[in-house]
Amino acid sequence: MPELPEVHALAVDLGARLTGRVIRRLDILAIYALKTFAISPEQLRGQTIAGVTRHGKFLDIAIGQGRDQGRDQDQRQDQGQHQGGDRAEDPVHLVLHLARAGWVRWRETEPKVSARPGRSPKNPLAARLILEPDGAGLDITEAGTKKSLQLHLVRDPRDIERVRMLGPEPLDPGFTRDVFAGILKTAGRSQIKGVLRDQATIAGIGNAYSDEILWAAKMSPFKAAAMTDAEIDRLYAALQSTLRDAIARSEGLAASELKAEKHEGLKVHGRAGQPCPVCATTIRQVIFHDSSLQYCPGCQTGGRVLADRVLSRLLK
Repeated sequence: MPELPEVHALAVDLGARLTGRVIRRLDILAIYALKTFAISPEQLRGQTIAGVTRHGKFLDIAIGQGRDQGRDQDQRQDQGQHQGGDRAEDPVHLVLHLARAGWVRWRETEPKVSARPGRSPKNPLAARLILEPDGAGLDITEAGTKKSLQLHLVRDPRDIERVRMLGPEPLDPGFTRDVFAGILKTAGRSQIKGVLRDQATIAGIGNAYSDEILWAAKMSPFKAAAMTDAEIDRLYAALQSTLRDAIARSEGLAASELKAEKHEGLKVHGRAGQPCPVCATTIRQVIFHDSSLQYCPGCQTGGRVLADRVLSRLLK
């Protein structure tokens, strides 16, 4: 699943490719993926893409408002409200959550074969964005049988409940050590792995980078969130350095290169059975119903091995 660093890199890469381009059409091939559709894909025809940003792990393609129109946005919104609804020229946001197996692919030209859902078992096509004048654009795919990809067409990203409920961005200037300490204090006895992954608490960190952050901080994934000042300092520094280093590695890469770069950059996540790069202890894992975590017993748990069962606890 792409997390904050990869979604950030996707936003930068796609922003450079899409901004200023005119939409020929948006084809929705997997109806299950279109979660919010008060706005019809047909309304995007002829609209100009204004930019690409992100909200946590959500990718946001803004459509229908150029950069020079920003100063008029509030006036248009007021007029739309007075008229009892949105105006056609108000911006639209195509918001994507790629979930566990979704991805995006840039195409330089329009495919010769018309889009059909599920043409490739490994990467079935869920949606296709086609641009003027040459048919270049974006393919949105989702592999596997568990269909969790989300596409939303909204006037405001906050119309999406999961976006509206996102916690603070961990790399924003306002996300200080003291803000982080307050989050941990509120979480109390909750396990720190779950706190880092909770999108309503902190936006953008998932399973992989929570493992990496806790390894860098030398903390057990089952440690309570309430901790000493020294531990807070260590965890905050690990969170900042892990995410910033990942962004530095991934920024500037094309979408096609991001998965490989993420895998290459991970130190413990997905590396069960391999030696820890710091202490050479064998990396272990705990498997849950639909996910797993990896950790180093030598660096994180004082040599103790976590029981590999649902609701695992430290072995006595």
